Amino acid sequence: MKRKNNYYTKKHKKKKQGKTLTITLFISGIVMTGLLVWLGMNDWNVGKSMKKAQEVIGMSVPEEDGDRDNTSELDEEVEPVEEQGDTSEQKPAEQTPSNPAGDDNAESGTAEKPEPSIDNGGYVEGQQLPEEPKYINEILIANKKYPLPKTYAPGEDKEARAAFEKMAAEAKLSQFNLTAFSTYRAFDYQTTLYERYVARDGKEAADTYSARPGYSEHQTGLAFDIGEVNFEQHFASASFGETEAGKWVAKNAHRFGFIMRYPAGKEQVTGYMHESWHFRYVGTEIATEIYNRKITLEEYLGI
Repeated sequence: MKRKNNYYTKKHKKKKQGKTLTITLFISGIVMTGLLVWLGMNDWNVGKSMKKAQEVIGMSVPEEDGDRDNTSELDEEVEPVEEQGDTSEQKPAEQTPSNPAGDDNAESGTAEKPEPSIDNGGYVEGQQLPEEPKYINEILIANKKYPLPKTYAPGEDKEARAAFEKMAAEAKLSQFNLTAFSTYRAFDYQTTLYERYVARDGKEAADTYSARPGYSEHQTGLAFDIGEVNFEQHFASASFGETEAGKWVAKNAHRFGFIMRYPAGKEQVTGYMHESWHFRYVGTEIATEIYNRKITLEEYLGI
């Protein structure tokens, strides 16, 4: 009985092994058939078939240099962006190369427009007289930077004359008899004066106290040279500012619309030496502001 059971067991085992082998061969056949079909679909290229298979099942495929697209934007290395939170270690901005011409004021390769050259007298070299007078904030200006036309001839300003007469009348109450010994000057007359001073003192000296033709404030009709009657020795002299009459005018002229045009200590601003006798009419409001701020007309106008 025992031998019979052993025979049955061996027979059953052989039958099971044969069945397993059949299934294995069947599956192998299917796999081989699939592989052959896959190779055929990929032009019988084994490498290409393997890459396609890996892509299908989700495996990453290392890219070889020969397979990379030469026009890809990824060929260039992308520089990391710095965070904005901490600027203490940020790289300094790239410096623009210096101008090869040696202009220290040039930026971004563009040289600044050179400033006009100024001669020893403070005038702009080669400047031509304009066709129209210069007004800044509705104020007529005449100085070494802004000349007047040769043909500009308004005569003495009537409003300025009326203001002076009012001031002279009040000065008489303090026993000062004021006079305006020089007001409007035509272009030709200023030419004669300037040439006379140049012949006497030289051009450099003349430019410190006398305007060149076309640059004189007297040509505006708004400038009044003030002195005291019977004290002609102080006319057009710094000594006028030391007289009691000169001190009164310096202290009160703004109330009548006049400013001391060339005050002491402002020679570099006005271009002329101190003239205690030369006053310019600008109106009471502006004159009072200039007087209280202790500035010049150029500083008031920002020129």
